[in-house]
Amino acid sequence: MDNQANYAIELRELTKTFGEVVANDKVSLTLRRGEILSLLGENGSGKTTLMNMLSGIYFPDHGSILVDGKEVTIRSPKDAHDLGIGMIHQHFKLVDVLTAAENIILGLKGGGRLDRREVGRQVKAISEKYGFEIDPDQKVYDMSVSQKQTVEIVKVLYRGANILILDEPTAVLTPQETAKLFAVLRNMRGDGKSIIIITHKLHEVMAISDQVAVLRKGQYIGTVPTCETNPQKLTEMMVGHAVSLNIDRPKTEYQDLRLEVKGLNCRGAEGVKALEDVSFEARGGEILGIAGIAGSGQKELLEAIAGLQKVESGHIFYYPPHPNSEIAGLHVPVDKAGEELVGKTPTQIQKIGVSLAFVPEDRLGMGLVASMDMVDNMMLKTYRQGKGPLVDRKPPRELAMRLKEELEIVAPSISTPVRRLSGGNVQKVLVGREIASSPTVLMTAYPVRGLDINSSYTIYNLLNEQKKRGVAVILVGEDLDVLLELCDRILVLCGGRVSGIVDAEQTTKEEVGLLMTHLSGTGKEGAAV
Repeated sequence: MDNQANYAIELRELTKTFGEVVANDKVSLTLRRGEILSLLGENGSGKTTLMNMLSGIYFPDHGSILVDGKEVTIRSPKDAHDLGIGMIHQHFKLVDVLTAAENIILGLKGGGRLDRREVGRQVKAISEKYGFEIDPDQKVYDMSVSQKQTVEIVKVLYRGANILILDEPTAVLTPQETAKLFAVLRNMRGDGKSIIIITHKLHEVMAISDQVAVLRKGQYIGTVPTCETNPQKLTEMMVGHAVSLNIDRPKTEYQDLRLEVKGLNCRGAEGVKALEDVSFEARGGEILGIAGIAGSGQKELLEAIAGLQKVESGHIFYYPPHPNSEIAGLHVPVDKAGEELVGKTPTQIQKIGVSLAFVPEDRLGMGLVASMDMVDNMMLKTYRQGKGPLVDRKPPRELAMRLKEELEIVAPSISTPVRRLSGGNVQKVLVGREIASSPTVLMTAYPVRGLDINSSYTIYNLLNEQKKRGVAVILVGEDLDVLLELCDRILVLCGGRVSGIVDAEQTTKEEVGLLMTHLSGTGKEGAAV
């Protein structure tokens, strides 16, 4: 029997409901001192709700929380901080115009002038103790993603946290940055800190955690020692049945040139250079992965191809599908091979017979309208095809019903506003709608970000089906393991320039990680530069 005196956290039959939805149903969970616990579960399983109760964002309807063996009441994040509990969210809570030191002490009592020397000394002491690399005087807007994450972690340690909760901590980190983070977490564990990690990356669970706790549909399934399990067993615990973890990479008969990008230059927000002399080819019947740290030009590249981003200079040429491919006969023939897309709006691109489908990173801001239901969101893609003043709602309704059944979209009905759906189901609605338009080019940015393993494999299968039909699939991804298994080639962006284009079957995760952070060579097609 476990010694209760060794528990940093005990959750006893915690229950939280939102209307008729039971997010957590009598969940009991323990976390030992000096332990790293991974929390797994499908989207909507209650992981975030459970951690929000522990960090003071939600208050439980029933149940109790014990910290160091004593029952406590956590009604706010301040209560959590006072108990030594700190949460590092996936979306950082930092003020860009302030320095690291200013962000670290922001909101603390004391007032008066900032003693920069003393704060710097304490930050340096924390950094040296655990292996962080941080400049207290650096502005947040000058930091990389991993540096911002470091500030968030040091911020909760500076406040005296002994229990840390990290939500998807490696979502936008390179393999090298992930290795550094894990080294720091192990040092913290060695110092007696207790850590909970919410993640969907099973290989990272196996690499860093001591125990793995699994939730399913709001209920606690069990906790297992990491050394006694494997990704397959964990997936079965999460889903409730056996799931194949093999990502297919089918071979296709035709790999014809579909897009040719030459010397593309774009400026993003505030006139900052986003893409510089970008050149590559995308072929029908293949999945071209795009890798790069956040802000390397991925967003601007996809939007430029879709006609949503102004191009400063360069060319984007479109070539129609191979006559024998499955999608060739579904579209009005393009006037000429090598049709220039630069300078055309999305509507003009569509009118000349180019069928582009775009799944943006911002699902509810740019992809779907949150307040509208599935039927109306389906109609956004087709309403211009109507010939009269009234819109025919029958086809989009039938499409919504078909997608709900085929993609197993969990929603009360097709009339439910999409903002009320979980992230995984929102993504299925968006991807399903774009694929239903029978595109010749399908572009998607981070299609499985934040999705559980089951939903992720549904998306992978959809992308492979499009590839087999002869569609050119361009996939911006953050999980290099998935890109290496799913894609045929990987284009790597570094600071808005092409750092290399590699064969996914021949390269390694470490090589791609280096290309993401070091710009060298020419970046020509097929070269791992």
